[in-house]
Amino acid sequence: MTAGPEDQSGQHGSATEGRVGGPGTDHTAPLPREGAGAGTGASSGSFAGGGKWTRRGEWLEAMPGRVITAAADRPAAIDAWLLGVAGMPEKLHARLRSEGGIQWRGDRLRLALFPHREAGIEPVWQEAAAEVLFEDDFCLVVHKPAGMAVHPDGSGSGVTLDHIVAAHYAASGGGVAVRHIHRLDKDTTGPVLYAKNEYAQLILDEEMREKNVSRLYAAIVEGTVPPELTVIEAPIGRDRHHAVRRRVSPGGQAAVTRIVGREALPGGTVVKLQLETGRTHQIRVHLSHAGHPLFGDELYGGSGWHTAVVPTAGSNPKQPLRTAPGQIKSAITAWFEEQEKTGNGPGLQVPGKPVGYSKPGVKAKPGSSDRQALHGEKLVFAHPWTRSRIEVADPWPEDMRRLRKQIGGGDQE
Repeated sequence: MTAGPEDQSGQHGSATEGRVGGPGTDHTAPLPREGAGAGTGASSGSFAGGGKWTRRGEWLEAMPGRVITAAADRPAAIDAWLLGVAGMPEKLHARLRSEGGIQWRGDRLRLALFPHREAGIEPVWQEAAAEVLFEDDFCLVVHKPAGMAVHPDGSGSGVTLDHIVAAHYAASGGGVAVRHIHRLDKDTTGPVLYAKNEYAQLILDEEMREKNVSRLYAAIVEGTVPPELTVIEAPIGRDRHHAVRRRVSPGGQAAVTRIVGREALPGGTVVKLQLETGRTHQIRVHLSHAGHPLFGDELYGGSGWHTAVVPTAGSNPKQPLRTAPGQIKSAITAWFEEQEKTGNGPGLQVPGKPVGYSKPGVKAKPGSSDRQALHGEKLVFAHPWTRSRIEVADPWPEDMRRLRKQIGGGDQE
């Protein structure tokens, strides 16, 4: 499970297992892991990036070259390079200037980008440490397992990925605040990106807002997803009858999901998905609305994993309901609408339909470990300092491999 940028023009040095970028190290590389996809090393966005760096304690050292050494007004040239080439956020630049955090020594530019910070959350050590997919002085990408939330929800119970990351930082010497850049649902697996300093957080937060961070998901869904279904564009809002559930609603927020790949199997379909928006439960809501709920996603009408089988000869597997040519409606959506017509909104206790409604005739096994069959397969972003493309691959977890095989898929490479 790994990935990282490839070397380009000396921008990337080597990295070793454990703490990356300790005092006196010269690099920009990740912690490599077996089976990773690699980035192209091409610059991304409107900034060329800061290039190669050396970390010395709390300071980053860079060598911008003659653009500064040959300048008549060196302070002005430094500011122009930081703001116009490296892409330093203006507020951070102003603060570093006022605090003496920008210095010129010989032919090197020194920036106080790595001050000691408290983690902000208690570290929790577990037998299985954080599964690191990528790491350097600016970024950390870790695999999130199923059944673990990214951050505490206020209830005060349960170990989260933030707790595990805090332990990872502590084991590497500490002094790094835990700052996740995005989230995944509790039962969704995949890579989660963390910023390791304020510079990275400001850049990556802006990249998220501008939709420049790309995430590829893999889902295993019910039915045969037709080739013509390539985009699901339907607004998503809260379900007023359920505290957690979302639903397609005319008054909801705009939401667009793109289906960029599919593998039709005898007992279901593997789909690859990219999001243009990041609404809560977006993939789960959209696929259920389209008539193809995820296996294991009881909240949105998905059948239990134990029901996923290769249809036998003579069987008549259910197909999605169609409301009009090219428009697909799921059985669960149709049931919701019928209940609303009769005054029994979804999520209410309706005779024969419990609050956690699943499809008729499908009941989860007692003690079942079913979860929605959804995995973040790839994360692509521009490195905050170098602006080179970072592509982090996260191979499928074993449970989804088994489910794919269960519905008729062959061995994966």
